[in-house]
Amino acid sequence: MHIVDNAVIMAAGTASRFAPLSYEKPKALITVKGEVLIERQIRQLREAGVSEVYIVVGYKAEMFKYLEEKLGVHLIMNPDFLTRNNNASIYAVKDILKNTYICSADNYFSENPFEKEVSDCYYAAVYADGPTKEWCLDCEEDGTIRNVVVGGENSWFMLGHTFWSEEFSRKFVDILTSTYDLPETADLLWESIYMKHLDELKMKIRKYSSDVVFEFDTLDELREFDTSYKADTRSEILKNVASKLSCGEEEIVNVLAYKDHTNEAAGFTFECGGEKYKYSYETKEMEKV
Repeated sequence: MHIVDNAVIMAAGTASRFAPLSYEKPKALITVKGEVLIERQIRQLREAGVSEVYIVVGYKAEMFKYLEEKLGVHLIMNPDFLTRNNNASIYAVKDILKNTYICSADNYFSENPFEKEVSDCYYAAVYADGPTKEWCLDCEEDGTIRNVVVGGENSWFMLGHTFWSEEFSRKFVDILTSTYDLPETADLLWESIYMKHLDELKMKIRKYSSDVVFEFDTLDELREFDTSYKADTRSEILKNVASKLSCGEEEIVNVLAYKDHTNEAAGFTFECGGEKYKYSYETKEMEKV
């Protein structure tokens, strides 16, 4: 058994798909069913006996400062959050990784999935009935992951947290450090690096029911889980849009982010009253499309 030393919650990304709420505040700081997402995770970790919690920040980092005093966590800046994928967040905490939970700040766990003692390295997974675009797992009989494929059908797929043993952490950090300066690694998720080294980085699947682990990529997905967001999006941008269109916020649906030619978040499209609109962050104007 591995005694958990600490937990890392990755919260550096812009979460641009979660438009426009993520344009106004980090996705990790939205309130879901009465509790701030990242505060819920911290509480669940502490209840499981994991006292040392590190938050990797980047986008709107100053908005996380209150957590240091309120919950006694440690903030670590990821200086490369705009130029690299989430492997930069792992690199930022490479010196504190031991027997460590690696968590995504935007996950919601209906039940506490954490524990103080863990037997094996694992990645949480949920079953997809039918086709999925998620990262699907092929495992040995004992649950060891032998292959990961993006997209599949009727399969267990990666969703949620992961646990790394001290040995796993050391091996992964060695691999990441040796390749970090290579241009081709900048866009890689840490999971993509893991996939290239399955023989060295042994990890098992940890299966969860689909009603335990949640992730919200868009406002519409959040609304399905927390229906209070239908009539009140908590977004000043959408409240302004509703005012201009003389409609209720619940009438603004199918909200999807779009990017400009530089791949930066530029705005979002949405539907209201059977019409489709485009909203620009730069001009703060909308137009029919």
